[in-house]
Amino acid sequence: MRLTQYLAGLAGTLSVATAIPAADGQVKSSPDLRLIKTSAADAGVWVTEEDKISKYRAKNINFIDVTDIKDPDTLRRLSGNGAAADDARLAAVVYPTTITHQTQANALIANANTTGPKSWLRTLSDFYNRYYRSTYGTQSSTWLFNQIKSIASANPAITVSQFTHSYAQPSLIARIPGTSPNLVVVGAHFDSTGGSSTARGPGADDNGSGIVVLLEALRVLASNRFAPKNTMEFHFYSGEEGGLLGSADVWRSYRSAAKNVLAFVNTDMAGYSPSGKISVYNDYADTGLTAYVRRIVAAYIGSSTQDTCGYGCSDHASAYSNGFPAAYVCDEPDATSSPYIHSPSDTYDTVQFDTTVIRHIRFTIAFLVEANYL
Repeated sequence: MRLTQYLAGLAGTLSVATAIPAADGQVKSSPDLRLIKTSAADAGVWVTEEDKISKYRAKNINFIDVTDIKDPDTLRRLSGNGAAADDARLAAVVYPTTITHQTQANALIANANTTGPKSWLRTLSDFYNRYYRSTYGTQSSTWLFNQIKSIASANPAITVSQFTHSYAQPSLIARIPGTSPNLVVVGAHFDSTGGSSTARGPGADDNGSGIVVLLEALRVLASNRFAPKNTMEFHFYSGEEGGLLGSADVWRSYRSAAKNVLAFVNTDMAGYSPSGKISVYNDYADTGLTAYVRRIVAAYIGSSTQDTCGYGCSDHASAYSNGFPAAYVCDEPDATSSPYIHSPSDTYDTVQFDTTVIRHIRFTIAFLVEANYL
C-alpha cells in the first residue's frame, strides 16, 4: 500500500505491460498467467505469480488480480462504472450522525491490552514469510485458525470457519451471531511478502499488526460474552498481496448469497504512526460509512488524518467492488507510513504496541459496539 511510489514503479514495469497484449481480445500464452489491473482504466495485463510480487508488489504498485472475477457488475465497478443496484443498496444504509453508546463501549475497551497482541505478532512475524502460495503461508493460516478458535472458545456461541480458495492458504472467519442476520464486519489480511515469493517476509506492520488488533477485539468481546443485535464477523483474509485474492472470493460469495452487510471496516497496517493518529482513507470506499468511521474515531480516540491510497490498495476494494459499504483505516497517511513494508525489514521491533496498536484496538471495539445498533 504505497501510492507515492506508484508512478516510479510503473515506469519500471512498462516493459512487462507493453510486452503483453491488452486484455481485450488477447489470448494468454500460458495457463499459469494471471490477469491484473493497476487502475480502473487499465484493460489488464497477463503476468506470472512471481511477477505480481517482484515486479509490482515489491515496488509498491497496487493491483487487483481479476482473473477469476466474472460478475459483470463487479467488473464494471472495478473499471470505474458502478452498477445502479449496488449504488441503491449502498444508499439504503443510513449512518448515525451522533455517537451514543460510549458507556457500553468504554466498559469493554477498558479490558483491552497489548499482552496478547505482542505474543501473537511475535509468532506471526517469526514465520519465514506468510506468502499465500508457500508452505509457510499455509502453516501460518493453520496457526491463526487455532488461535482464533482458542480466543473464541470463551463464548460457545462464536463459530470459526475456514474459507477455502484455489490456492492452499484459506481465509478465516469468526462469527458472533446476533438477533438479526444483518452483518457488521471487520477484516484484515494475514499474508505477507518480503519482495519475492521466496524472500523473508515478517510482515509485522503489513499486516500482522492489523491481525492482532482484530484478535484482541475478538478476545474482549468473547470474554465478556457480548451479545450483539447485528451479527458480527471478523474476517482474516489470505492472498491480499497477490491482488486481493482472498477477500475477492469472500465478498463474491456474499454477493451471490445476497447477504445484507451494513458496514465493513478494513484494517491494513496498525503498528507504525509518527502522527499518533488513526488515518481514515477516502477512496474506493463508501462515503457515508467513511464519515461515520471518522465520527467514531473522533468520539473515542481523537482527531484523525486522511489520505487516498489508490486502486486496489487493500481488501476494502473487494467489498466495495461487490456493492457493499466499505471503509478503510490505517495507521498513517501514505507519505509517512512505514518505509519497511513489502521487505524483510518489516519486523516486530518496528511496531508501536502501546501507542499505535492499542489505539486501533480501542477504535475497533468502539466501532463494533456502535455499529451493533445500526
